[in-house]
Amino acid sequence: MSSSFQDAVSKLRSPVKELVSVVTEKGQKYAGETESDQKEVVSWIEKSSETVTEGILKDLDAVLLPKTYVATNYFTAADVALYGALYPVVSKLQPVQYYSTPSIARYFDHIQSQEPIRTAVAPFEPVFGVVQFDFDNAPAIQRKAEPPKKKEKKAAATPAQEAPPVVSGPPAPAASETGTPAPPAQEKTQKKEKKEKKKDVANEEGGKKNKGGKAAPVAEDAGEPVPSMVDLRVGHIVDVIKHPDADGLYIEQIDLGEETGPRTVVSGLVHYIPIEEMRDKYLVAVCNLKPANMRGVKSFAMVLAATSKDGKEAGIELIQPPPGSKPGERVYFEGAEFETATPLSQLNPKKKIFETVQPGFTTLESREAAWVNPATKSVHRIRTKDGVCVAPTLAGASLS
Repeated sequence: MSSSFQDAVSKLRSPVKELVSVVTEKGQKYAGETESDQKEVVSWIEKSSETVTEGILKDLDAVLLPKTYVATNYFTAADVALYGALYPVVSKLQPVQYYSTPSIARYFDHIQSQEPIRTAVAPFEPVFGVVQFDFDNAPAIQRKAEPPKKKEKKAAATPAQEAPPVVSGPPAPAASETGTPAPPAQEKTQKKEKKEKKKDVANEEGGKKNKGGKAAPVAEDAGEPVPSMVDLRVGHIVDVIKHPDADGLYIEQIDLGEETGPRTVVSGLVHYIPIEEMRDKYLVAVCNLKPANMRGVKSFAMVLAATSKDGKEAGIELIQPPPGSKPGERVYFEGAEFETATPLSQLNPKKKIFETVQPGFTTLESREAAWVNPATKSVHRIRTKDGVCVAPTLAGASLS
């Protein structure tokens, strides 16, 4: 540990200082894996030495909004220090109070469930007991709509520019001008004009050419589902714990090369893959499924796993990208029609695109991951620019 790191820790108040020391004794990585990360960790530990009051929670909530971890994109001593500094305040908040700072509540709950924290706080119980949050009854976040843009006032037309109204006779006075209903003839004409206007709008929206001469845009997921609509990327598990409320689920933090940090992903693999084999694992993730709540935790992707042709009990393995792959690298299907295609931004659950193409996902006798076209039986291996993705041991397995 650097001297600056040790100095920052020494300035923390007890028992936060002791808590950070216990965690960092178990690994150098908690001080930061790179020089720039180490500086960020030290900076946040120094900030955590200051007294946290309810008054600064709003500012901190805005800072934590895009973050999974406070200093880097993985768990560090900075998270331990901030957790300890926040504990005296957050542990006393009532639901109506922590609902107003949802990012802090989400961050604190995530950090307190980390295995290094739960192991380290054992000697300090009940000082750092588990704080319970009622997220199920949290009010929906109200997003302010942008104010309507003001229309610029058109310059008044000069008499020479004004076109005389074309009428077949003297116009009848409007009802608003006379205080009496418009004559029946005029009312019938107005209704006819409104009906024709609605018809014109409907024709434009129904696919006829608009004023610019262009046809109405076609939805990006129109047509038959194809595998290239699925967004596959290389992922790296930077943290994994067992779901506190579900025996069969893991909660992973997966680095997908995104600026917003790792995504939270929930996987039902506890009974098939030991947690030791999940840690620090590189894998292939499905990144454009609609986020789903899994026993109170929202999952923002899905790991691609191979299930033995003899069933789950015979084995499940994570599909592995080629050695040296980086988080966020594109994973695609071989074939001219797929290699340059752009995946959908998000799969529409109603169209069941993934469910339609998934039965063709398999591993070949070579254990290479592939999609086999059910109609033509053509084979399209799943790969990155550096090589084909594989299952460690399973051939003829289904992928999901």
